Amino acid sequence: MIRSIHLKQSCWLLAIMYGQAAAQDAKPVTIPLESKNNAVVLQVDTKGQLSTLYFGTKLSNTAEYSQVPSAYKQTEDYSEVASSAYTAAGTKNLLEPAIAVTHADGNNGLDLRYVSHKTVSRGSGIEETSILLKDPVYPFEVTLYYKVYKAEDVIEQWSVIRHQEKGNVTLQKFASANLYLKAPRYWLRQYHGDWAKEMQPEETQLTHGIKTLDSKLGTRANLFQPPVFMVSLGQPATEDQGSVLYGLMEWSGNFRIDLELDNLDNLRIIAGINNYASPYILKTNTAFETPPFLYTFSNKGKGAASRKLQSWARNYKVLDGKGDRLTLLNNWEATYFNFNESVLKGLLKDTKDLGVDLFLLDDGWFGNKFPRNSDHQGLGDWQENRAKLPNGIAALDSMAQATGVKFGIWVEPEMVSPKSELNARHPDWVLRQPGREEHYFRHQLVLDLSNPKVQDFVFSVVDSLFIKAPKLSYIKWDCNAVIYNAWSAYQQQQQSQFYVEYIRGLYKVLARLRAKYPHVPMMLCSGGGGRVDYAALQYFTEYWPSDNTDPLERIFIQWENSYFYPAITSANHVTDWGKQPIKFRVDVAMMGKLGFDIVVKDLKEKELAFCKEAISNYNALKEVIWHGDQYRLADPHEGSVAAVMYVNEKKSSGVLFNYLVNYRYGESSKFPIRLKGLDPAKKYRLEEINVYPGEASAIQGNTTFTGEFLMNIGFNPQLNVRRTSVVIRISEVS
Repeated sequence: MIRSIHLKQSCWLLAIMYGQAAAQDAKPVTIPLESKNNAVVLQVDTKGQLSTLYFGTKLSNTAEYSQVPSAYKQTEDYSEVASSAYTAAGTKNLLEPAIAVTHADGNNGLDLRYVSHKTVSRGSGIEETSILLKDPVYPFEVTLYYKVYKAEDVIEQWSVIRHQEKGNVTLQKFASANLYLKAPRYWLRQYHGDWAKEMQPEETQLTHGIKTLDSKLGTRANLFQPPVFMVSLGQPATEDQGSVLYGLMEWSGNFRIDLELDNLDNLRIIAGINNYASPYILKTNTAFETPPFLYTFSNKGKGAASRKLQSWARNYKVLDGKGDRLTLLNNWEATYFNFNESVLKGLLKDTKDLGVDLFLLDDGWFGNKFPRNSDHQGLGDWQENRAKLPNGIAALDSMAQATGVKFGIWVEPEMVSPKSELNARHPDWVLRQPGREEHYFRHQLVLDLSNPKVQDFVFSVVDSLFIKAPKLSYIKWDCNAVIYNAWSAYQQQQQSQFYVEYIRGLYKVLARLRAKYPHVPMMLCSGGGGRVDYAALQYFTEYWPSDNTDPLERIFIQWENSYFYPAITSANHVTDWGKQPIKFRVDVAMMGKLGFDIVVKDLKEKELAFCKEAISNYNALKEVIWHGDQYRLADPHEGSVAAVMYVNEKKSSGVLFNYLVNYRYGESSKFPIRLKGLDPAKKYRLEEINVYPGEASAIQGNTTFTGEFLMNIGFNPQLNVRRTSVVIRISEVS
């Protein structure tokens, strides 16, 4: 086989063989990746094999990592593969691989050996370690990257794959990360759902074999399962106790996360792009960079882990994560597709009267030959409908400014209606199987974003809106369809590249938009929560958790999302869904970025007065909600009450949200709720806000408590079937 290797490959082989011979005489190399509280420690043996030595709480003495008991190495001949930091297929490995390839000569074997590593600073409190691995026989290499955010105990991990073979290499699997954990038992908390049923949790003990979390939907990839999970070590973690790992893929397309409990009772977690229908053809001297897999670890329960993750997201990942957000009024549930300029002018006035910042015009404003009067046609024809908007969106933007509010607009630029001018003009831009019947999801097809011309078109859709209306202040970007008919005219004979290149094309468009419009708020929507991940949230200020805006259901959806995403990113709207009173609906929506999607003119006098007062209260407390530490106090899955609290960094101000989620048999908050995150030595005043007009608070506002009392004894918000939501302002008393 060696005789068939090109001369350049022979030089590579000799260099690697020399390096391996030298390595056999060397001592093991230990590579600690440490944050404030945690450590992932890798070790290179004398054969150059990179494995995981330790994963858990950081030791104060780095030298002691080399003394970690050999629990990871129960079978000497097997352990070097079982604990591999990036398991390759085709040689000695018997387990699920992180990477599998077919070389240019057809060989499927791969063996990755350590060559070198280095650590560089990526800013204050951020270190990035790269580890170069090479195959001793083929000119093929992988560089593993570990970006450690020290204060937040967060690691982003990804890989970059290259080769210099004489011909193309096919990447059969190409994971971002390969973790290795050791514990007596493992408990997986995963999520499933569907439209209006997002983020339903399931927690089970992992058994031997492989548990796979994945998506093959292409665009609206999270519709049935999001790329987030928790693994508790030993026993299920609670809010404040237990060891737990949070994992998230930063990728907006097909993902795959394998959790393999092997024959040594070790847990291997392999996460990355789903290789389903995607063997990737990698040309020589070309780099393939995988998306980051994000994880954090806590030995103090789920609450601590989520606060670390939320802080990291605000500081480093979410667009304008430490900034402001706009409250808004959306027209969708007030008008659906049935509106005109006169109707919208009235809604602009309603926006001002309500006291929110912005009016958002939703679906239905475009299309002329095929007017967008329903979701059956017009998508892709992004010209203002002349019957509805004879003066265009520029006139609406001017009217908004004259009214004293901002203006935003809805788009769904990745999709196209079969009945549209765009589909007729550019059939090759649309994903469709040649010679087969077309299948539609929500009466629409998907554009081929792997095609640079389509990328230019999608960019122009949004760019043209800003050209027409320079003061445009908000974009709601929707994505309602999954990928049916997965065939790309642009990819031709390389269809296996499509799913990867689609998402890369999407990111190219978003990067271009952000380069030109860096500060305009954008909502990430996908028929609800069908596309929520941190790769996308680099370009968006917020996401839409669900089209289900029933406030009782939203308590559960927002609760589960809050484990992984901060409140500032959660767009929560008050609508007419559900049977709860307006107070309950507003109180629930305040636990994030507040918006309204109601008919303001239909509100009764007291309802409108309440909404205005609640918006005023929200504006006074939004900094705490958006940027404070979140504590989940009473779990709606476990009892009749849900309670969530936010506290600012100085522990001087906070807000406590309380809801009755079970109305049967005269349920109430029977016991005090213990608060968290306060300073035990400080004194606090608790005051009920959002009191409905004409009603009296059951809370005495002149009583003060120490933080110690509130965290150990607690506070009863006096919930009952006539008083189903209570919001409490917490203020330090000097």
